[in-house]
Amino acid sequence: MTIEPEGIAAPAGDQRTTSLSRLLTLVHQHGMLSRAQLTRLTGLNRSTVGVLIGQLVADGLVFESAPAGGTQVGRPSPEVRPNPGVAALAVNPEVDAVTIGLVGLGGRVIKKIRYNTGRIPTAAEAVNIAAAVIAGMRGELDSDYRVVGIGVAVPGLVTAADGMVRHAPHLGWHGEPVAELLADACGYPTAVSNDASLAAEAELVFGAAAGSRNAVYLNGGASGIGGGIISEGRLLAGASGFAGEFGHTLVRSNGARCHCGALGCLQTEVRRAPLLDLLGLDAGEPGELARALGASTDPLVAAEVRRQLGFLAIALRTVVNVFNPEAIVLDGFLAALDAAAPGELAAGVAAQALEEPAAQVAIRPAALGADLMMVGAAELAFAPLLADPSAA
Repeated sequence: MTIEPEGIAAPAGDQRTTSLSRLLTLVHQHGMLSRAQLTRLTGLNRSTVGVLIGQLVADGLVFESAPAGGTQVGRPSPEVRPNPGVAALAVNPEVDAVTIGLVGLGGRVIKKIRYNTGRIPTAAEAVNIAAAVIAGMRGELDSDYRVVGIGVAVPGLVTAADGMVRHAPHLGWHGEPVAELLADACGYPTAVSNDASLAAEAELVFGAAAGSRNAVYLNGGASGIGGGIISEGRLLAGASGFAGEFGHTLVRSNGARCHCGALGCLQTEVRRAPLLDLLGLDAGEPGELARALGASTDPLVAAEVRRQLGFLAIALRTVVNVFNPEAIVLDGFLAALDAAAPGELAAGVAAQALEEPAAQVAIRPAALGADLMMVGAAELAFAPLLADPSAA
């Protein structure tokens, strides 16, 4: 998936295809832009923008309408919006459920179905569940939507080129051809990637890091801690798509042994389970932990929050020094930790990181909430369309 915020040069290639790609990507990411704004953001001349938008309208990818209100002097510039009837399916297998969503062009979640498994699903079970849910939606999909494909967000290491889940430790998956299995079961083009990397892209495009070109996303959940790195507006994937495993950052040399084999990884010291135990909670809804931490007056809870924030600050010190991000976006229980002791994490990072990059970074909670993984997975499915709208 290519993220192209405003002001970034278009990629090389056929000029018409490139220009269509830029226009559709901007409309998709912003939700609504006028022709005048598109002319300014792309650097194309007004007549060219008009012709290309006409093609996108004819292809059913965008709508044009007269602008709301009538205060503008002169001829008003038509507003261009993405067609939400062009949609992607999103799948997110977790340790206790498989969630399937339908997301329209423009990033709005239209439908979301969470199928609780009660236990960790195998790869085959997750594919079968997703395929069955999608089959149940098929009549609606065929009559009301143009589905471009399926994106799958998996908590593990995924080879980007073929959608092979190499290792998803918390799911117990090893060498599972999830993209191939789901494509065969459903008949839609399917792509698979790491869940945290997709979440990073979604937060950059639609959420807390919007407007940033350099950002780092960290998510904490039942499966541990993962993340994604956005550098100059693009996901830093690494050689095989494995980059962003912040959970395995060293934070304590004499710490507990991680499942990866190393000692003192971030995710062995900063964990959701001890917080839930101290508060007497099951996993619950995403906001339940944050509310309970905010309401707690138990000194043991406060001590555990401070302890975990201390180790998180060590990891973020490395993040700040190595990547020099404008924003660090925290999600899951990491955001709840930060909110439980406002300012403490930022102070810890500032005290340890290099002064200049530490002064430039803002630490923020994620903005997309429970829809994050659906939006991120859908972006994976939308990527071919956004790259070449004329091939749709």
